[in-house]
Amino acid sequence: MDVFVARQPIFDSRKKLFAYELLFRTGMANAFPDLDGETATSSLLSSSFFTVGIEQISGGHRSFINFTEDLLLKGTPTMLPAENVVVEVLENVTPTEEVREACRELVAKGYDLALDDFVFTEEWLPLVKIAKVIKIDFRLTPIAEIESIIEAVKPYKCELLAEKIETYDEFQQALEMGFVYFQGYFFAKPEVLRNKDIPSSQLTLLQLITEVNRTEFDVNTLEKLINQDVSISFKLLKYLNSAFFYRVHPISSIRQAIAFLGERGVRQFVSLIATSKLSESKPSELLRTSIIRARMLELIAESQGKSNSCDFFMLGLFSLIDAMLDNSMTYLMEQLPLTDSVKDALAKRKGNKLPYLQAVESYETGNWAKFEETVDLVGADRDRFPAFYLDAVGWADSYQ
Repeated sequence: MDVFVARQPIFDSRKKLFAYELLFRTGMANAFPDLDGETATSSLLSSSFFTVGIEQISGGHRSFINFTEDLLLKGTPTMLPAENVVVEVLENVTPTEEVREACRELVAKGYDLALDDFVFTEEWLPLVKIAKVIKIDFRLTPIAEIESIIEAVKPYKCELLAEKIETYDEFQQALEMGFVYFQGYFFAKPEVLRNKDIPSSQLTLLQLITEVNRTEFDVNTLEKLINQDVSISFKLLKYLNSAFFYRVHPISSIRQAIAFLGERGVRQFVSLIATSKLSESKPSELLRTSIIRARMLELIAESQGKSNSCDFFMLGLFSLIDAMLDNSMTYLMEQLPLTDSVKDALAKRKGNKLPYLQAVESYETGNWAKFEETVDLVGADRDRFPAFYLDAVGWADSYQ
């Protein structure tokens, strides 16, 4: 059975990664209609946690997992280590005394509970009293109702998580209302489209990315640019002298490093390091998502025998650069020597590479309907996407 697992980040109030919620389908045949919750969760446990491994999927962070009423009553969450998971009680669970007792037993064993898509009624009060997290859909729930829920749960020790936070304004509003955790892709959008000059430090990094991505870059110019940045020079030499390469003689100069890595290797490494420096003031998940996209797009292109897989890598890597620099994608694309097809996909959201990016974007958010549509457009082997995604996740997490 094909297993499609994606993860959505959950942040704390400082925009630091707190956990992931795991999103799941057993295959595209099951995208319409949705699987029932029990089948989805059971398959997720079997395929992901017991086959792939929780560490590879969650990168060492906690995982929020949905559990149906039947799975709660069966004690299924206890198959997983309490320190790795947060048990999400779905909104369609009836909080009977049996369910309450099952949840109390989980908490007694060290598990944290999260109440999903929460709407307060008196029958939920016993679970509110023992829950660690209350999740509220920030887009579907009216502000007045959210305020009422906050007031109702205030006497208890539960913490509030705002779901579907898509903009920084929503993040700020939820923060001011008392939410401590935030779920959604607000981090992947510019805080303000300032359209102003790029600071000199960031301009230097863009120049470095520009130089390394020229069709035929000049080694002397590239060496000079890298030598000007102590951080990049250090990381490059440390990387090439690591145990991964098993070198007998160490590489001691940037010119040697450039020669050793080769054109493609230098492009990728320098672009990754420079992009990471561009995003230093942003949530780390922003860079991690960019790297995952870059690696996935590269693997898809290679699987189709494309000779320009490097273009697909850059497409993913720079797909969030507007959020990193809080500037417009149109303006930023004018600063980089990327191919027209990459620029069209990023700045104009059109062209033959856009469906590839959309396929990866929809996979990472668990938008399986959109994924089904776009994967057909690009003609990619959908059965290989789970392997591509896990490869990219592991690659991104190890790089960070």
